[in-house]
Amino acid sequence: MGISRRQFLGWLGAAGAGATAVSRAEAASNKQFDGYPGSFGILHDTTRCIGCRKCEEACNKVNELPAPEQPFDDLSVLDKTRRTRSDVFTVVNQFQKEDSQLPVFVKKQCNHCLEPACASACFVRALRKVKTGAVIYDESLCVGCRYCMVACPFNIPAYEYNEAITPRVTKCTMCHPRIEKGLLPGCVESCPKEALAFGTRERLLKTARRRIQKYPNAYIDHIYGEQEMGGTSWLTISGTHFSEIGMREDLGTQTASSFTAGPLAAVPVVVALWPVLLTGIYAISKRKDKIADEERIHAVAQTVADANEEMQVKLAKMKDSMAKEKEAAINLEVKRALEEAAKEAAESQQASEEAGSETPKEEK
Repeated sequence: MGISRRQFLGWLGAAGAGATAVSRAEAASNKQFDGYPGSFGILHDTTRCIGCRKCEEACNKVNELPAPEQPFDDLSVLDKTRRTRSDVFTVVNQFQKEDSQLPVFVKKQCNHCLEPACASACFVRALRKVKTGAVIYDESLCVGCRYCMVACPFNIPAYEYNEAITPRVTKCTMCHPRIEKGLLPGCVESCPKEALAFGTRERLLKTARRRIQKYPNAYIDHIYGEQEMGGTSWLTISGTHFSEIGMREDLGTQTASSFTAGPLAAVPVVVALWPVLLTGIYAISKRKDKIADEERIHAVAQTVADANEEMQVKLAKMKDSMAKEKEAAINLEVKRALEEAAKEAAESQQASEEAGSETPKEEK
């Protein structure tokens, strides 16, 4: 059964009225979030990192990712700056200091922001911050819009373009399943130089400040991730300026959600209207299909009727032609018979005359 234009517009108006209330509530709740109390984080000390790639190997194993083209003990990959991919959740990059012959190694992965830009951009909440401190992904909710990839200032989320049927957005999960079981993240557990430390974010900040104060000549007086983009659960300290080791210093301290609060206030409206729009489109589509079926049935019936009529006309013409041919044949046969009869009669008469002329006359 189809729907009228008036019914469709009525549904649209009703959904819009309900969604307006939802959008106001969502917009009003966009306030800076300082993180869950007691949530975990990871501290990366670049002064201790030796670029062994053990963390990459552990990440690959824990997350059951495909084996790399080059083995993890092949350090020639450090000659090029790399980024995370759909099948590589973390990479170690090498940077050369201008005033030193010793390189600096920096681990790159999801920073697990306190207020993630990716989650702010995700209108179906496939990405969300959880109490462990991790930003996790629910592929069952994802619609594949990839707004998270555009929103992330650290260029982290990757997309499985090679998966045609069920592509996902992938990134580091801070080993959230392992943390819930009381285990260390794979990269932290495998680091041979304790360049990675795991614990509550508050404790890690204290550890970082203590190292900086104790060795002021060895560290830049800044903890990267403490305030950047409102703060992250992944913290970094370094003896080299962060801009020199591939880390952005132009992000400021304002959270991503504060930039998107206005635009995203309209998202619940879209989400609320979505079922209505789909219902309307489905109903219109079904109506069009029904009309198309009716037109198709009518066209077939008309074609059959036209074919029958044409066949009847041809049959009538054929019958008339056959009748005329039959009559002509009969007339021809009659004519032939009459001609034969006349010919025989003439021959008979001629024979009789010839016979009479040959009979002798009586003598007187």
